[in-house]
Amino acid sequence: MNYENLSGNWNYPNSIRAGAGRISELAECCKALGMQAPLLITDPGLAALPMVAEAEAQCRAAGLRIGLFSEIKGNPTGRNVDDGLVAYRAGKHDGVIAFGGGSALDAAKAVALMAGQTLELWDFEDVGDNWTRVNAEGVAPIVAVPTTAGTGSEVGRASVITDDAQHIKKIIFHPKMLPGIVILDPVLTVGLPPKVTAATGMDALSHNLEALCSPFWHPMAEGIANEGIRLVHDYLPRAVADGQDLEARMQMIVASSMGATAFQKGLGGMHALAHPLGALFDAHHGMLNAILMPYVLKANREVICERIERSARYIGLADTSFEGFLDWVLQLRAQVGIPHSLGEIGIDASQLEKIGRMAVADPSAGGNPIQFSAEQYSALCGRAIRGEL
Repeated sequence: MNYENLSGNWNYPNSIRAGAGRISELAECCKALGMQAPLLITDPGLAALPMVAEAEAQCRAAGLRIGLFSEIKGNPTGRNVDDGLVAYRAGKHDGVIAFGGGSALDAAKAVALMAGQTLELWDFEDVGDNWTRVNAEGVAPIVAVPTTAGTGSEVGRASVITDDAQHIKKIIFHPKMLPGIVILDPVLTVGLPPKVTAATGMDALSHNLEALCSPFWHPMAEGIANEGIRLVHDYLPRAVADGQDLEARMQMIVASSMGATAFQKGLGGMHALAHPLGALFDAHHGMLNAILMPYVLKANREVICERIERSARYIGLADTSFEGFLDWVLQLRAQVGIPHSLGEIGIDASQLEKIGRMAVADPSAGGNPIQFSAEQYSALCGRAIRGEL
C-alpha cells in the first residue's frame, strides 16, 4: 500500500481526517466547529515556515479572521499559557487551531481550556476531581493539526505544562480539551530533521509500549498499542532515512495518535522519570523517553515478560523472547541515532534523590507494572545516566 491509499475519516477517539493534503480542509474544519475568528497557536520555529503562512491565508480566503500566537517553549510553561490567553482575549477569538508538535498542541489546548475560566490554570491539575471545577461552557473549540509524529496530543484530553515557579511538570485535564476535529496530514511532517523524527517517533513507541505494559485491564487499548508498536517497527527507520517517504510519514503520524489513544490504559516509569527530567533539565520529552526505554523495560521485566513476548510475535521479530524484544529496541535506537545514556545529553547525577521523589509522585508512576519507591527510581535513573543497562 502507498500513501495515496492511506486516507480516511475516523470518529475514534475524536473526529479525524487522515491523509496527505488534507490541511486544505482547515478552514472548513474551523467553520464546522462554529469558529469565525480562530487563534492559530504554534511554536516560534513553525511560525516562520510557509506551512503556517499558507494555513493563515487559507483561513482568510474562507472569510475567517485568524490570529497567530507563537511564544511557546519546547517544554511549555504556565507563563506561555497565560500569554496565549491574553492574545486570545485581546483578539476576541472564538476558537483555537492547535498547530505543531506536542508542545504547541499542549499549550494551545490549555489556552482553549482557560478561555472562559475565572480560576487559575493550576486549579485544574489532574488530581482528584479538580476537573469538575472547570466551566465546561467556557472551553473554546479546538482543531488540532500535529506536525510531528510523537506525543499524540491531538487525541488527548490533557496537557503537560511546566509550573515555572516549582519546576514541576503538571498534567491539566478536562474531557473538553479533546480537540473537536483533527487533521493528520503527513505532508506537514516531511520537513522534520532526522533527529527530531527519531526522538518523536520513539516517543510514540514509548506511549504504545507503556500502555501495553500497564497492569490495568483495557483490551481495546492493548490491541491499539500492539498495532502502534508494529507501525513504529515497520516505518520509523524509513521515516528517519528518507523524510520524503510519505507512506512512512503517514503511518508514523497514525502510530503517534494510536499511542495517545492507548495510554488511557496507563503510562509508567519512562514518563514518571521523563517528566521531572524535562522540568529540571529542559530536555526534549521524546528524547528522554527514548533513552529511558530499555532501562525501564528491564526494571519491569519480571511482570511484563508475557506481554512483551506476545508483542514480539505480533511485530514479527525473529527472536520473540524478552531479550529479543529488548535487543530490537536497542538496535532501533542505535539505527535512528538515539544516545544510549542520559549523560550523553548533559544530564548528571546531582539531583538523583530529587528526581526519584518527583518520579514516584508523578501521575504516570501509577501505571507502572511495578510500584517503585523513590529510591528505586533514583537508582534506575542513575543507571540510565551512566549507560549501565
